Amino acid sequence: MPRTPAAPLPWPAPAPAPVATPRGPRRPRITAWLVLLLTVLALGAAFGLGPKDATTTDSTGTALPAASQSNKVAEIVKTFPTGAVAPAIVVYSNTDGSPLSDAQRSVVSERSGPLGALGLAPAAARPEVIENKVATVAVLLPTDADDDRNSDIIQKVRTTAGQDLAAPLRAEVTGGPAFRADITQVFAGADTNLLIATATVVAVLLLITYRSPVLWLVPLLVVGAGDRVAAIVVAVLAPHAGVQVDASAAGILSVLVFGAGTDYALLLVSRYRDELHLTEDRFTAMARAWRGTAPAVLASGTTVVLSLLTLLTAELTGNRGLGFAGAIGILVAMLFGLIVLPAALVLPGRWLFWPLVPKVGDAISADRRGLWARIGQAVARRPAQVAMAGTAVLLLLASGTLGLRTGLAQADSFRKTPEAVLGQRTLTAVQPAGAVDPLTLISTPATAEQVAQAARQTPGVSSVTPSTLTDRYASAEVILAAAPGTAESDRTLQRLRDTVGQIPQADALVGGATAEAYDTAQANTHDTRLVVPLVLAIVFLVLIALLRSLIAPVLLVATVIASYFAALGASWILFRTVYDFPAVDTNVPLLSFLFLVALGVDYNIFLIARTREDTVAGHDTRTAVLRALASTGGVITSAGILLAAVFAVLGVLPLITLTQIGIIVGIGVLLDTLLVRTVLVPALVLLTGRHFWWPSRPEGPAR
Repeated sequence: MPRTPAAPLPWPAPAPAPVATPRGPRRPRITAWLVLLLTVLALGAAFGLGPKDATTTDSTGTALPAASQSNKVAEIVKTFPTGAVAPAIVVYSNTDGSPLSDAQRSVVSERSGPLGALGLAPAAARPEVIENKVATVAVLLPTDADDDRNSDIIQKVRTTAGQDLAAPLRAEVTGGPAFRADITQVFAGADTNLLIATATVVAVLLLITYRSPVLWLVPLLVVGAGDRVAAIVVAVLAPHAGVQVDASAAGILSVLVFGAGTDYALLLVSRYRDELHLTEDRFTAMARAWRGTAPAVLASGTTVVLSLLTLLTAELTGNRGLGFAGAIGILVAMLFGLIVLPAALVLPGRWLFWPLVPKVGDAISADRRGLWARIGQAVARRPAQVAMAGTAVLLLLASGTLGLRTGLAQADSFRKTPEAVLGQRTLTAVQPAGAVDPLTLISTPATAEQVAQAARQTPGVSSVTPSTLTDRYASAEVILAAAPGTAESDRTLQRLRDTVGQIPQADALVGGATAEAYDTAQANTHDTRLVVPLVLAIVFLVLIALLRSLIAPVLLVATVIASYFAALGASWILFRTVYDFPAVDTNVPLLSFLFLVALGVDYNIFLIARTREDTVAGHDTRTAVLRALASTGGVITSAGILLAAVFAVLGVLPLITLTQIGIIVGIGVLLDTLLVRTVLVPALVLLTGRHFWWPSRPEGPAR
């Protein structure tokens, strides 16, 4: 017999009768105090004995795949008598573009001696005048120095080169070591700056959300403590796991811990407030809130952890380090959110919510006719039209990806132009752009001349100069016509490798900084193709396990994918029209996808887990999803706005890559919270009804 359609949900629904319970027993109180005491002791030991941050390597950036040509060249060059070296190029020119005078050329010659003394080969630091407008001095520096040592040397080179120069003569230091030093400078103090900015954003948004002068401090302090513990755990465990965590990964770790930890706190506090309307005993209220919140937090956190761990399959060590650090961070955020935060919330009592102290007998959020309850009723009246409109908006935004370009040139990686880029521009005005970062061509001694000749005939190659000859290897310096990191430079590199690779018994390899950037981009492409399907599979399987359904996971994963492409398309339009970014960096799509899908599914889980809970409690699916939206709509919105703001904090660093990740994830999270999870998903649930849960039947058999 067909089941009678459920009547519309009455508004406001009568609040459940308050449960009269005696004052909580001593055991929960003692347990809560014990949890806080152990947490404080552990934090004291961590601050006193633990590492200062999560970084385990002084090198900033992504180590190369072992099988790449550039990595093989780097290992071969280390065996040369001079070791692995790269030139820091001091570029002298007049600010007004006038030719260099004889006196200015004499100044450059005098400076070449002190400059050469700072490098590995003083005799190589000979002045070279180009078109009488630019003079260069090459200072050969080791490539195996850590970031701090390299930055110190570059600073000495810049000080020596530019000291007491009479206007209009100027000195600019460029080349591979200089670019590396400028990137290192971007991350100098990154952990501290990001932590301060993130904590400030979280504090302000929590204060606005809770409208209490006290309550916001509790989750902020708990999440802040979790961030410190996560950094220490990562620093201790990463070497044992065989991964390296650099400064950029450590900065993103704080963003993840604060973002996810605050999301979990918002969910728990909201449920705890509701339970305080139903019982006098706050310990009973917290126990009920915990039982209602923990499954959703564990499911969403597990999804994020497993998604981040897929990066351990990546080729690039930077991606592996980020995946490991992020997974540890989310685990710690879950631990503090489900153990430390409940103790910190329940001990102070109801006054913590002042001035909006919850009173027994007041309606819980699911039974109030608030904003999200009214939105739910509006969606319920026309679910098909709402679903079509929401889908159309996502498709329209996603169409922005049609013109998407990936791959930033080295000179375009900074939001503020550093000296290395300025020097490169001065140099490229008078000689081939590739002279800033020459390629290194390796072959056997017997075929060295043949290989060099083939390289010279390759389109896009400006010059080939033999450099080092040993018993096993011959090397040559190859200068390209195009600037490093550009599309034309990449095409020339491919042609060069194809050409010299066909010479019999030459064992020719092409490396150098430009080749390293190209091989890194190729590895990022490989990692994207590998990680994206793994993440989607993990999300799908976790949703199946949580919801015991096949239809629901398909629809929810589809909304996640649509949300990601909409965010990417909208961001690309913003990049071109507002920021004037020429392209998206090669690793941005992968990391943005990972963060958006893994974190975005949190809101799916918060909403649909609550829907299933109310369905099992006896409501039909239609009523249950509207109650869940009324209960979690505000929480999801607050969490999404907070998470978007936290990721936007990445923009405090003047590196375009992190700015792009922050903007894409921020836009994606806002789309998730304001459109997808709170409008489109409820519309899909209303359209599918009880079939949403197939093959399970949480409503019970149809009548």
